Amino acid sequence: MLKSNLNKKAVALSYESDDNAPVVVATGMGYMAEKIVETAIENNVPVFEDNSLATLLSRLELGQEIPEELYKAIVDIYVYFLRFSMDKHKENVD
Repeated sequence: MLKSNLNKKAVALSYESDDNAPVVVATGMGYMAEKIVETAIENNVPVFEDNSLATLLSRLELGQEIPEELYKAIVDIYVYFLRFSMDKHKENVD
């Protein structure tokens, strides 16, 4: 189990209305990856697990916008969270 934690990767993205694309704001492996995920959860930031995408994104520099080649993958994640959020809202309203 320790080995899998060492190989774990996490990347945090941010998107502001004046950005052209989401920006990498944190990356980490192992313990740092765990802390990134923990911080996200504590702050009610959605977490999505995709090791392949995390590997690609972790190669980017902090502050770098994601490349156009990854737009579709990121949009799919945002849509997933929007649907999840809307479904959760519906449950609370019903």
